[in-house]
Amino acid sequence: MKVFHIIAILLLAVFAAPCAKAQNVGLKTNLLYDALLSPTVGVEVGVAPKWTVDLSGTLNAWTVNDHRWKQWMVQPEGRYWFCQRFAGHFVAAHALGGQFNFGNIDADFKFLGTDFSKLKDERYQGWMAGAGVAYGYSWILNRNWNIEAELGIGWVYSRYDVYRCADCGKKIRENESHNYFGPTKVAVNLIYVF
Repeated sequence: MKVFHIIAILLLAVFAAPCAKAQNVGLKTNLLYDALLSPTVGVEVGVAPKWTVDLSGTLNAWTVNDHRWKQWMVQPEGRYWFCQRFAGHFVAAHALGGQFNFGNIDADFKFLGTDFSKLKDERYQGWMAGAGVAYGYSWILNRNWNIEAELGIGWVYSRYDVYRCADCGKKIRENESHNYFGPTKVAVNLIYVF
């Protein structure tokens, strides 16, 4: 709950900022993550004619059909817009951090050096941090609504403990690490700009 308090304070600080004027702040949600039961909320603030900063948070706190995919993550990002902020092409640099608790997931495949088949019989609980770069495009729907697509790649470092099964508490390995390189952000954001 401490993380949610920090995010709430940051969001309040953004809204109380004296530079928050018309077409300078956007509230957003990532429709892809929302559809996967990982609700996302974000705020983006214009800091210069072609620059914005974005802070998004994701939470998945549910167990669905005995599958454990619980996690929270925050992802701050700085963006440079080629035309004007909140419209057209942009490039970005982001960081990310959070915690996870994954297990009882039948995903029999490997992706960029990560073996997801291990999630079926073991549970992984730990933290992650990383950074990446992204490219995106924002379409203006009307005065206040935009839709945006973004794809980011980067590196994520994680530390975790491994448990024998998804629900039991028997720890079989601890303080292991993993380096991941690949997609760090995939988004189709619905944005309300004011």
